[in-house]
Amino acid sequence: MEQLIEVFQEPWALRALIASSLVGLMCGVLGCFIVLRNMALIGDALAHAILPGVVIAFVLVGYSTLSFFTGAVLAGLFTAIGITWIQHNVNTKNDAAIGIVFTAMFSIGVIGISWISQNEGVHLDLNDFLFGTVLGVSDSDLYLTAGITAYVLISVVLFYRYLFITTFQPVIAETMGISVQTIHYFLMLLLSFAVVASLQTVGVILVVAMLITPASTALLLSDRLNVVLVISGIIGLLAAILGLVASILLDTTPGPAMAIVATLMYLITVLVAPKKGLIIRTVQKNRLQRKIQLEDTLKQSWRILQKQEVLSMDNLLKRLGFNRSTLSKHLQRLKRDGLINSIGTDSLELTPDGLNQANRLVRAHRLWETYLVKEIGLTEEQIHEDAEKYEHLLTEDILDEVDKELGFPTQDPHGSPIPTKKV
Repeated sequence: MEQLIEVFQEPWALRALIASSLVGLMCGVLGCFIVLRNMALIGDALAHAILPGVVIAFVLVGYSTLSFFTGAVLAGLFTAIGITWIQHNVNTKNDAAIGIVFTAMFSIGVIGISWISQNEGVHLDLNDFLFGTVLGVSDSDLYLTAGITAYVLISVVLFYRYLFITTFQPVIAETMGISVQTIHYFLMLLLSFAVVASLQTVGVILVVAMLITPASTALLLSDRLNVVLVISGIIGLLAAILGLVASILLDTTPGPAMAIVATLMYLITVLVAPKKGLIIRTVQKNRLQRKIQLEDTLKQSWRILQKQEVLSMDNLLKRLGFNRSTLSKHLQRLKRDGLINSIGTDSLELTPDGLNQANRLVRAHRLWETYLVKEIGLTEEQIHEDAEKYEHLLTEDILDEVDKELGFPTQDPHGSPIPTKKV
């Protein structure tokens, strides 16, 4: 900690921290629209395609932050226009058009930088553009980054409604008189600005990670766009700061460290996200599976009793698809819930509550089979598996609606009686 405090007292480290924070925040917010519009590959293309603009700016003006910015933005817009033109006017797949344009532009940029670097006294390193040199950020670079960040964030706030509707409902946007194509090109302009601002921090290769990863992480945590924008901005900010700190402590390159931190945050979120995380989904899946097995046990118990057979573990095992140990656990649970009772050592019986629940399951199964045949047009051979699945998911209100829609049938397509609803 003392080492970090000492390092960040240096002007170069403080500039690097501010620049990284600005880039992380800006890329996090803007990246949400890039991800939602399925434009990740276009973001990658623009990041690589700005190199020819940098080369031309250097040839015309020399080493100048403002000239690099202007040349890179113009190259990015040229790339965006070129990709869009090919997609709309040439019989070429969309992703192929992106690949064709950005690889050509990137190749021209690499050749140009290599050619310029051969001249004596020229210090234009390709690696600086590819991976960034945040520790070498100058005051002019910092002012440019701050200005771009402010412009991008203000633009997102002012044009939020237009960005929102063209992202989710482009057809409705057109009917409202909003030019979807104009908003698209405006977003490309903002993206070009963000790429140029990130050039010094993470480089053209890793800028896509700062655009895509925080946004993807935020989308796992919320479904509301305004909340996603805030979360993504915070994640981008944290990834940039923590990545810079890690690079100083580990004495490694800052850009890749920021990308790795962003990826780690994404992977953690993949596991622990409240609604979409793998852990909660696994828990929910196991709960649903246990619920289905418990209800299947009740339903098969009801069917055994309807055939006037002895309700026992052995008879249940013949009808159910799980082993004796699992059945024993489910029977213990059903007994605790007051749905099944033991009679003697081997026999079982359904309690009144158990009979009601089993009756509802059988009613749901047979009503749904009837609905699939009469309303959907499926054959009797096609309906059983679907009914087995949905009988556990249909609510009482839906069942009542289906029953009414079918005219309160008394038999299912197989001729079996449909139990009446227990009041």
